[in-house]
Formats: sequence, C-alpha cells, structure tokens
Amino acid sequence: MDVNYITFNIYDKLKSSVFPRSGVNCLLNVRPPEFQKRTLVLSLHLEYYWFMPAKYNNDSYDRISQDKRDRIIAVALEEFATRGYSSANTNVIAEKAGISVGSLFKYFDNKENFFLTVVNYGVSQLETVLGGIAASDSTLEDKVEEILRMILKHSRSNRNIVKLYNEMTSEGNAELIRRLSSDMETISADTYARLIGQAKEEGRIAPDIDEKVFAFALDNLFMALQFSYSCEYYKERMKIYVGDDVFDKDEHIISEMMKFITRAFSFSS
Repeated sequence: MDVNYITFNIYDKLKSSVFPRSGVNCLLNVRPPEFQKRTLVLSLHLEYYWFMPAKYNNDSYDRISQDKRDRIIAVALEEFATRGYSSANTNVIAEKAGISVGSLFKYFDNKENFFLTVVNYGVSQLETVLGGIAASDSTLEDKVEEILRMILKHSRSNRNIVKLYNEMTSEGNAELIRRLSSDMETISADTYARLIGQAKEEGRIAPDIDEKVFAFALDNLFMALQFSYSCEYYKERMKIYVGDDVFDKDEHIISEMMKFITRAFSFSS
C-alpha cells in the first residue's frame, strides 16, 4: 500500500474526527518493516496534530488583526518574562499594547487564560522548528546536532520566550503548573522517546537504553542550554564552568555537547 495514501487517508479522517486515536496507534504499530521509518515520520506528524495546545482565548481575539495580536503578545511576553505570572500587571500590558483593559478581558476571560495564550505562542514557535527537525529523514545523531544549533539561534533571537519558560519553572500556582506542563512537555517527551526508540530498533544506539528516561535526560540538557543563552543567572553560571568567552565559541560548545550525548547513547555507525 502506498504510504502517501495512508498519510492523507488518516489525515482526512482525523480532521473529521472519525478516526479514533487508538485506531491510529494500532495502524502505526502494525506495519511491515519497510515502512518503519516513513510511518515513524507519519506518527510524529499525528502526535503534533493530537497534542495541539488548547485554546485559551475568546473568539473576539481571533477576529482582531494579526498586527494587533502580535503587538499584544510581544508586550505580554516582555511583562510576563520580566516580572513573572503573579507580578505581571495587565494594566501595563494593555497600555503598552495600545488597548483598554476592558478590551483585553473581552479577548481573555482572566489573567490565567491570557498567560496561557502567551505561553502557547512561545511553545508554537519552538515546536514548529522542532517538528521539522523530528520529521526529517536524518539520523538521530544528526537531529540532535540540528536541535542544538536551533537552540543557540532561538535562545538569542527569542530571549523573552525562553525567559518566560524559565519563570514558569518557579511559579507557585500548582494548577497553573499542571496545565502548563501538559501543554508544553507532552510533544517533546513523546517526540524524543519515539526518535530514540527508532534509533534503538535500527541498532544505532545501545539496545539497553530506556528511551523515556533518555528522552528526559536529553530534554534537560536542551533546557539548560536554552537558559544559558538567554537568562542572566544561567549565563553567568555557564561562564564560571566554561569560561568568559563561552558565547563566542558556538561550534566548540556544539562539538563538546555532541561528544557528551553520543557517548551516552553509544552511537554506532
């Protein structure tokens, strides 16, 4: 059977909500060997479809211009990233964005939903790039190096997004943390575990690796690297460990990180 036919047939059924997720997983798990790599890519695309972050804004927000939405998000990112969720001032955000507070709360029912919308924007920027890397035909080793390069570039050009992520890790609201972690971490956790599992099936990494534990460890490395290139405390921390000129040595950092990761995975050619 043509793999492209499988892809579009399932996608059409997913869009119409006819095909249950369990059925998709069953189809992907029962497959002839020659389709393993292609169906892994299909599976990753399906996971991105199914784990799309929830919508926290009202319909009125969707009806305003893209420029206005971008302005609100940019101002909110800076305020939440700088002051944290609890201390961020929605009056300040509204004023800087050129809208009234009343309008802001027509777009969002409350501050929490506004914050979650801003978070989802930040996540979508990173996940769009991650999704493209994960779905490529390159090896796990090449994908990891691509992600490292993407992290260095993204962390410098989107500092407020990474700072916001860092602020969220210290947020004391338990219910908010639960909602955030579900939206933010599910895609990465599943994607990394699947990629590692596929590499293990292909015999490219050590067979005794637990893909879920290694996915967690790998993501922690990525997270620490993001913070180190955008958050002041982590920047100073990295200088202490690696040297004051560390941010002028991107290729060296990537090379050394790859040594650490490949030796942990015991990659084979």
